Amino acid sequence: MTAPSRITEELTAALGALLGAALGYYTFQWLYHRGFYGMMIPGALLGLGCSLASRRPSHARGVACAAAAFALALFVEWKFFPFRDDPSFRHFLTRLPDLKGVTILMIAAGAGFAYWLGRDAGGDRFRRAAPGAE
Repeated sequence: MTAPSRITEELTAALGALLGAALGYYTFQWLYHRGFYGMMIPGALLGLGCSLASRRPSHARGVACAAAAFALALFVEWKFFPFRDDPSFRHFLTRLPDLKGVTILMIAAGAGFAYWLGRDAGGDRFRRAAPGAE
């Protein structure tokens, strides 16, 4: 694979991850306003978007998706559930150990799903095989 085509593929996967992250954020918001808590959804959709936009598997891309999903989940948790004494993001980061166990578990699960989905090339699942290529 040539360098320009590899760069294009990685940029396409990153765009898919961004679209998945946005969809995950708004899905979380929609569920939250209906009384549900789905903290792993933003990370999972980030990984799914990256996977659907990529053509080849990549362990490094999976790790990048997991890291991005972890950061996204922290942002979402802070945005919807800031600490009352100081709602700043900096204060939120210093008090991460004070988060509930289920919150930490769901953030980790979302990052795990992002890795698992983001490392595979899901885009090939939806493309038609060339005639006679079986």
